Amino acid sequence: MFCHLRPMRRLCLEKIFPHWFPYSRALSGAEAVNALRPFYFAVHPDFFGQHPVEREINENSLKRLSVYLENLQKPGFKSLKPTQLTFYVRETDQSSSDGQEPFSTSGFRAVKFTLHTRDLLSTVLYILNSCSLSIEHIQSLNTNVHTQPLKEAKRMPDRPIKWDKSYYSFTGFKDPDEDLEQVSRMETTLTSWLDNNGKSAVKKLKNSLPLRKELDRLKDELSHQLQLSDIRWQRSWGVAHRCSQLHSLSRLAQQNLETLKKAKGCTIIFTDRSGMSAVGHVMLGTMDVHHHWTKLFERLPSYFDLQRRLMILEDQISYLLGGIQVVYIEELQPVLTLEEYYSLLDVFYNRLLKSRIPFHPRSLRGLQMILNRLKVIENELIQASTKKFSLEKLYKEPSISSTQMVDCCKRLLEQSLPYLHGMHLCISHFYSVMQDGDLCIPWNWKNGEAIK
Repeated sequence: MFCHLRPMRRLCLEKIFPHWFPYSRALSGAEAVNALRPFYFAVHPDFFGQHPVEREINENSLKRLSVYLENLQKPGFKSLKPTQLTFYVRETDQSSSDGQEPFSTSGFRAVKFTLHTRDLLSTVLYILNSCSLSIEHIQSLNTNVHTQPLKEAKRMPDRPIKWDKSYYSFTGFKDPDEDLEQVSRMETTLTSWLDNNGKSAVKKLKNSLPLRKELDRLKDELSHQLQLSDIRWQRSWGVAHRCSQLHSLSRLAQQNLETLKKAKGCTIIFTDRSGMSAVGHVMLGTMDVHHHWTKLFERLPSYFDLQRRLMILEDQISYLLGGIQVVYIEELQPVLTLEEYYSLLDVFYNRLLKSRIPFHPRSLRGLQMILNRLKVIENELIQASTKKFSLEKLYKEPSISSTQMVDCCKRLLEQSLPYLHGMHLCISHFYSVMQDGDLCIPWNWKNGEAIK
C-alpha cells in the first residue's frame, strides 16, 4: 500500500511527539541531513545499480526533496506547495514492511508520500515514518537542539556532521560511507565488462525484437489516431512495460476519443505524475488510473492558456535582462510542471522589477546560442558513434548532461568495441544489462578506475 499525507496527519504527529514541536525551528539544516542518514542509506541510487528504473526514480525524488528542504530553511517562507515523492526503499535492518508495500524479490519496496510540512523536524519525522525507519536517534538529537539557546543555534554553521564510528556500533545502523566506498571499489572497466556481458545482452536483445516491433506499431497507431507530435518515456522502462502503457492509452482512446483528441499536436510523455510539463508536453503518470488521465485531457485548454501567459512572462523577463532568451532545458534538471515553472518565473520577474538591474534592452540578445552550440556538438558525436560502432540506437538517461554526453562519446570514438555492433547503448551512471538487452554504461567509464 502507498501512504499519502493528508492535513490531519500533522495533527497526529503533534500528538505523538508534543515535546518536539515547540523546538522544531531550532533544528538546523545540517542536523536534518544527519537525522535522515538512515533514509539516505535506504534509498541512495548507488545501491540500485542493477535496477535502472528504480535508481532514476530515487535520483529525481532526492533532487526534489533537496529543493523542498532548502525552501523550508529560507527566511520568511510561509508555506510550501504539497510535494509528492516516490522512493524505492532497500531492505535494511532498520526497515519493516508494516503498512507498506511488501518487499519485492529484489529486496526493495515502493513508498509514495506527499510532503506538506512547515518545518524541518516534522518533515524528517514524516519521511522516516513513511518509510518505516527508526526515529529513536532523533529524540537524542532533538534534546541537544533545544537545550541550546535559540540565538546560539542560529549561529551554528550549516554543514554536515560526520558521525563517529561508535554511533553505528551502538545503534546498529550501517555506515553509509563505508558501503559507498565498497561500491566504488567494485567498479570495473568498460572492456572487461563488455567481455563479460556482451553475449547475454545479445541474447536478450534478440528475444525482445518481436515485442519491440509491437511497441513501434502501437506507437505509430496511437500517434496517427490522436494526431500526436510524439510519444516518449521519461524512465528506462522495459519494452513490455511500455507496450502495456500504450495498450492502456489505446483502451482509453476507444472509450473517450474526442476528449483525447484535445492533445492534437502535443507530445505525450509517460512519467511519474500527470500534468503538463514546463515545455508543454502532456505527462501521463503511470501510477494514475484512467479517470485521472481523462481529467487531464479535459483540462488541456486551460493548460494551453497558461502556456500563452508563460510565453508573455518569459518575454517580459527577457526584456528586463537585456534581451537574454529565457530557455528551460528539461534534461538539465528535475521535470517541473507548467504551474511550477510559471510560479518560479513569476517570483523571479517580481524580484527583477524591484532590483531594477541596469541592462539596456536587447544589449545581451543572442546569449542563448551558447547552449544551442553545445547541443549541436552532442548530436554530431552521437551520430558519429552510432555509425562507427554500427549501433542500432545510442541514447542517454535524462540525468546525463550534454557536457557529460560529449565527453563520453569523444572517448568512445577512440576505442575499438566490436561487442557494440547492432546493440542498443544507453549512457548512464552505472553498468547494467537491461531486461530487453540494452547495454547501460557510465558516462565516466575508463579503461582503469572510473573517473571520480
